[in-house]
Amino acid sequence: MIRLTDIEKVYQTKTIETVALTGVDLTVGRGEFVSIMGPSGCGKSTLLSIMGLLDEPTSGTVEIGGRPVQSYSDRELARLRNEQIGFVFQSYHLIPDLSVLDNVELPLLYRAGVSGAERRRRAFAALDRVGLSARTGHFPGQLSGGQRQRVAIARAVAGAPALILADEPTGNLDSVMGDEIMDLLLDLHRHEGTTLVMVTHDEQMARKTERLIRFFDGQQVQ
Repeated sequence: MIRLTDIEKVYQTKTIETVALTGVDLTVGRGEFVSIMGPSGCGKSTLLSIMGLLDEPTSGTVEIGGRPVQSYSDRELARLRNEQIGFVFQSYHLIPDLSVLDNVELPLLYRAGVSGAERRRRAFAALDRVGLSARTGHFPGQLSGGQRQRVAIARAVAGAPALILADEPTGNLDSVMGDEIMDLLLDLHRHEGTTLVMVTHDEQMARKTERLIRFFDGQQVQ
């Protein structure tokens, strides 16, 4: 599904050069569930941003479905992000002034050919999948942390993406809520065949995935 070859990412200011990633070669097959671990600042989130086409590497090649990302136009990249990739963040990134239902519907507003009725149907189905069909009219501030992360997962899956990228999805939750969120992700992987890449600090969560990759100082070490 996605292949990274000799990826390097360097952040440069007038006085400082920071190497976030160097020499990264990584392939994620369709239907895999991969976890990425490493200390803070080792480049995990940068790697996820590059895989999700939110950032570009300084050098190296990113391929999606066997096609180099450099060959895509800006419009094609935007469509790829919207239709094929779902994002789940540690801090949820929900819009506080929108209801739960409207938050889940939001990415579908930018998808061509999806009617208002179809958007609503997909959003309801996604919220039902994560056990929040009774909270559609609530606002994020009225929900617990675990419920907000469930909304974020519903938003990610409503568009039926082939790939979900999760950045510390259980990082802000207690162990009970964290286990529930992890079970949801595992269920998506097993029953929907969704490809997942998850950044985590939690060794227990990581060992529930099919493959664990460790990073240190911007490089793969295991």
